[in-house]
Amino acid sequence: MKLKPYPEYKDSGVLWLSKIPAHWNIMPLKHWVFINQSVLNENTDPDFRFNYIDIGAVSTGKLVSQPRIERFADSPSRARRVIKAGDTLLSTVRTYLKAVYHCKYINKYTVASTGFAVLTPKNNTDPGYVGYVGQSELFINQIVARSIGVAYPAISETELGRCLVWFPTLKEQTQIAKFLDWKTTQINKFIRNKRRLIELLKEQKQNIINQAVTRGLDPNVKLKPSGVDWIGDIPEHWEVCRLKYLLREVDERSKTGAEYHLSMSQKHGGLVGSSEIKERRLMSENYTGGKLCEYGDIVLNRLKAHLGIFAHAPCDGVISPDYSVFRAISDIEPIYYEYLFCSTVMRPEFRIRCKGIVEGFWRLYSNDFLSLKVPVPSREEQLKILDGIRVRFSIIDQAITRAEREIELMREYRTRLISDVVTGQVDVRAIEVPDVVEEDMLDLEEDPSEAMDDELEAGED
Repeated sequence: MKLKPYPEYKDSGVLWLSKIPAHWNIMPLKHWVFINQSVLNENTDPDFRFNYIDIGAVSTGKLVSQPRIERFADSPSRARRVIKAGDTLLSTVRTYLKAVYHCKYINKYTVASTGFAVLTPKNNTDPGYVGYVGQSELFINQIVARSIGVAYPAISETELGRCLVWFPTLKEQTQIAKFLDWKTTQINKFIRNKRRLIELLKEQKQNIINQAVTRGLDPNVKLKPSGVDWIGDIPEHWEVCRLKYLLREVDERSKTGAEYHLSMSQKHGGLVGSSEIKERRLMSENYTGGKLCEYGDIVLNRLKAHLGIFAHAPCDGVISPDYSVFRAISDIEPIYYEYLFCSTVMRPEFRIRCKGIVEGFWRLYSNDFLSLKVPVPSREEQLKILDGIRVRFSIIDQAITRAEREIELMREYRTRLISDVVTGQVDVRAIEVPDVVEEDMLDLEEDPSEAMDDELEAGED
């Protein structure tokens, strides 16, 4: 679809905005919408229950997690901004994160954190258009520029109200919002499909691991019963033995804290140096008392063993004292056993042996871990299995990388399209826009507020 510019433009009078369509207007935000029109006061019924949207639940243009139900008496003190369908939430803290969400499908009993500003449309504004202006780069850049602070930059309600907005007639606003609903729905569908593809490819990788570490690479190999339920049949030349004959626990502690720090990372995979994890707080420089590990050691996160959180040490280093370290006492390849321990076929066995009451705080103790029976191919075959896994993974990883890049490009296109349309760089007035199914507009699998409203109403009976 080739989008054309408007036939006539005028100087906006704002250096960073440049030209806008000749018939558009420009004014401060506070004259265009209501800001924080309604709040819960301290006299609210303590038993009043509502859907609460916390500051971390919003990303650019979408909810990233479902609102949670709160009782007023137990709710956070920041749960005060009352919102309704048609409002736009705009984060006023850490504004560089660009957390803006148009509440098109928010139902009753919904409250947001005071970390948000709630923009409520006036009579001459289309709610959807307000939401898209809030997501546009030029508007967000204003907010960031007016924010104060270093670690947690924030913008006051007064400064927010001074930010400039630009807009056409109400009819044109509605057309723009409909057009962007249509196009962003198509883009979001594409992204969701690519995400599903990535999940399927990851499942395929897990299936490859499950097969390779319990049956090997040869589909025609003769099998024999392993005598262990979770393992099933294994190649007839393999053995089965308890882990205590393959690994021993080591508990050597750092006395200086000067060693290279390693941390378990599910995002990056395996153990990585703390300097490689930019998204999290770096470990303390003084890490005295941490456990020492050597290259090739198997490291177990005792609280997450039932999730398959194991890794081999890629180098000598020091790790959290909450981890367990195991070292080979026989001729085995540690990476093969890392794959085995991370496989989904072993997780039920870890779950059975974990001790604790609350999930998430289950602990797998070393004696229970070392008592497990596992398949044992020769080290030569272990290495061949690893080579086979790497070859198969390389093809899948290339497909995952392509899909991730396509998602990234579509996100960039969506951002650019929204900015171009709401600033009048392209004219969409004459484009015939098909109706968008409401379900397709939802950012989650279902409308998060709908299910919660049902629960709230049930609780009122």
